[in-house]
Amino acid sequence: MTGPAGHASAEAHAPVLPFAIMCVGMFIALLDIQIVASSLQDIGGGLSAAQDQIGWVQTAYLIAEIIVIPLSGWLTRVLSTRWLFTASALGFTAASMLCGLAWNIQSMIVFRALQGLLGASMIPTVFTSSFHYFQGQRRMFAAAVIGTIASVAPTLGPIIGGWITDTLDWHWLFYVNLVPGLLVAAGVATLVDIDTPAPSLLKGADYPGIALLAIFLGTLEYVLEEGARWNWFDDATIRHCAAISLVGGVLFVIRSLTVEHPVVDLRALGNRNFLLGCILSFITGIGIFATIYLTPLFLGYVRGLSAWQTGIALFSLGVASLAGVPVYVALSRRVDLRWLMFFGMACFGLSMWSFSQITHSWGARELLIPQILRGFPQVFAVAPSVLLGLGSLPPARLKYASGLFNMMRNLGGAVGIAICGAILNNRTNLHFLDIASTLTPANQAMNTLLASLDQHLGAVLGSAQAGHAAALKMLHDIAYREAATMAYADAFSAIMAAFAIATALVPFLRKVAPPKTPAVDSH
Repeated sequence: MTGPAGHASAEAHAPVLPFAIMCVGMFIALLDIQIVASSLQDIGGGLSAAQDQIGWVQTAYLIAEIIVIPLSGWLTRVLSTRWLFTASALGFTAASMLCGLAWNIQSMIVFRALQGLLGASMIPTVFTSSFHYFQGQRRMFAAAVIGTIASVAPTLGPIIGGWITDTLDWHWLFYVNLVPGLLVAAGVATLVDIDTPAPSLLKGADYPGIALLAIFLGTLEYVLEEGARWNWFDDATIRHCAAISLVGGVLFVIRSLTVEHPVVDLRALGNRNFLLGCILSFITGIGIFATIYLTPLFLGYVRGLSAWQTGIALFSLGVASLAGVPVYVALSRRVDLRWLMFFGMACFGLSMWSFSQITHSWGARELLIPQILRGFPQVFAVAPSVLLGLGSLPPARLKYASGLFNMMRNLGGAVGIAICGAILNNRTNLHFLDIASTLTPANQAMNTLLASLDQHLGAVLGSAQAGHAAALKMLHDIAYREAATMAYADAFSAIMAAFAIATALVPFLRKVAPPKTPAVDSH
């Protein structure tokens, strides 16, 4: 016998399954941003790619994804949440299979771009769907789940990717998406029913705005991803793309603010919470993606660890991230979200300070505390921004604004990685020159070390001359290793400064009370 309480319970749990299925789609789309990060050399070797081509396996995905994410709100209204998400999951799955079947680096780049292009809509669509499915305190839990996925999936990417490459083969980085992708597509097509398609919107769409957005973001992402590799504005292509991006961006902003129905709602930035939420999402993107970029790079190049050893060293970060979720959910019911976000941002900044104490000998043990400090508060930094930023908007603007909100996090990641890459290049050279300037005959510690190395290596190599040359080479390598380590510390310090700014901005957010009635309309 089922009473009113039983009906209420059934209604409360009804949205959980479709929302969970959509979260799986979001997870695999975010995971694939970084799943190739620790395996680029293996992919390049398997496809006989030149060193300067390998990075495009990552860049192509990011360029395509960052263009589509802000368009997702408009696409949702045209196709409906159900059919956009289903098409996105199917397209992502098909492109994943093609990536695994790629026969050369050119085909891989094309298929990776397709993977990012087709799968991108799964990310912002989950954000807006959570506002439809959940109200009140349950929305807090949904935001925590989304925040966890947004922060943990890119973190796990290099770990999972390294394990797959070491135990199976790089092709399986893409084949692992096939079964979950098909299941997500089938589940969403069957269970999700949020809104209805409005194909008539295609007739009056702002196609010039879409073209300007693609030009602006595509060239900007190229500049950010490839700039450090080609020494920034010393390269003509980088200069041209930067100029095109600047002009495209200005024209896009003008177009979006003057046309009646823009494809991206920039006017939502007039809402203080949404503006601050976008800024904080941008800085959070810097922190999440730049540290995922820096830490494996340090462990691989300075410490000389393999992809699997690097994954083990990063494992504590993933565990700490997951451990923070139940604590956040429990506190979100009792504590103002702004204070929780303040804690998250401040703790993330503190972890960057602890990372800035890095030495050349750091491994899994030394990284444990800094990674716990970074991982545990991650959900505190990400989840409140969903409710405080997007939750402050009226329902009619939510879909169009969600894409912009999500784009800011990915753009922050691209900017953060580019800045950190520039810091590593410039500061390593500067620190090396500083260290080298002290390595003179007046440096007694150097003389003692060099004499010891001369004697040892001379005995090993059977020649005093060969031993001296080898000793000088070793001294050079030690100096360069220390210079590189100091440059990594500088990069972490720069991220710490960004989070100090973010922490100072949090108190300016207004409190948002989650509504008790459905917040998303049927269109």
